[in-house]
Amino acid sequence: MSVNRVARVVVLLLLLSPTLFAAEDFTGKWGGTFVISVDGGAPQTDTVHMVVTKQATAELTGTIGPDADRQMPIAKSKIETVKEAGKDVTKMTFEVDTPGDAGTVQFSLTLVAGHLKGSAKAENNGQKMTAVIDMERLK
Repeated sequence: MSVNRVARVVVLLLLLSPTLFAAEDFTGKWGGTFVISVDGGAPQTDTVHMVVTKQATAELTGTIGPDADRQMPIAKSKIETVKEAGKDVTKMTFEVDTPGDAGTVQFSLTLVAGHLKGSAKAENNGQKMTAVIDMERLK
């Protein structure tokens, strides 16, 4: 295979694989608000604290919870950069298994002006939980 052909294949792979090269490194501590509603009830504001221990390409490892002392492991993570309205947008999804078989919470976050904004949802014993999240990097 010629060098020219290899270069073309590499360029094509780079153009087709934006998820492999997320521009943001999420490693570090994040914190913010977690506005939760159960079964469509009145929303309640709480805090959320996330620690990303490692980001490798399109996946991350770490924990998330209501504060620094109560953390649950992040699983099935995915980070991807997609085009929305002609702009690159970084999105993150992951799951967290809650303690005591209380169910799995699915998170969907988007990087917006330095904040991770999005939602979380879960269902357990017929109750549906939804939350609106807004986190920023902690110093």
